[in-house]
Amino acid sequence: MLKALNKIVVAGPVGGLETIVVLPQAAIRGVAVICHPNPLQGGTNTNKVVQTTAKALSQLGYACYCPNLRGVGESEGGHDHGIGEVDDVLAVIAHARSEHGELPLALAGFSFGGFVAARTRAVIEADKLLLMGVAVGKYEIPTPSVPADTLVIHGEEDEVIPLSAVMDWARPQDLPVLVFPGAGHFFHGKLVKLGQMIQRCW
Repeated sequence: MLKALNKIVVAGPVGGLETIVVLPQAAIRGVAVICHPNPLQGGTNTNKVVQTTAKALSQLGYACYCPNLRGVGESEGGHDHGIGEVDDVLAVIAHARSEHGELPLALAGFSFGGFVAARTRAVIEADKLLLMGVAVGKYEIPTPSVPADTLVIHGEEDEVIPLSAVMDWARPQDLPVLVFPGAGHFFHGKLVKLGQMIQRCW
């Protein structure tokens, strides 16, 4: 587990949101909200990709908020397939800003969480957007287009979200995709390099 973390409950639109806060390990420079993978497949805020991302960004000076979205863990409400979850993320952003002020905002997400982060970025300004194994083509609502400077990281051998699907989504946007050779969806055996790559590209 990460050092310098707290567990809090953020007031969300349908009840409390159980949230892990990873404090910055350097002078604070921003706030990051990191969204977890699909809870219907066991995804929570303790997912290793989520925690790797929080560690990497906290080392860069970000206060990282990793919520369990509605219906996950001790969070109230029910899973809403990426619709109501956007409102949950907005509530966490509002809480973070009440704690830290109007610092630069980063949104990040893994798999389903990437879908939620991209949809959140469509309704609120953010300085950075990081999508890992982003779940494109999985839900009735399409994954929206994203800013040109979005960092998209995907495994070459992703068995859940095929790389080809992500490329089909990225191509019309002329959006670069950083591909991890030999990596599957969960970046098994690649987590240290994933954290290093996030920091290098930040």
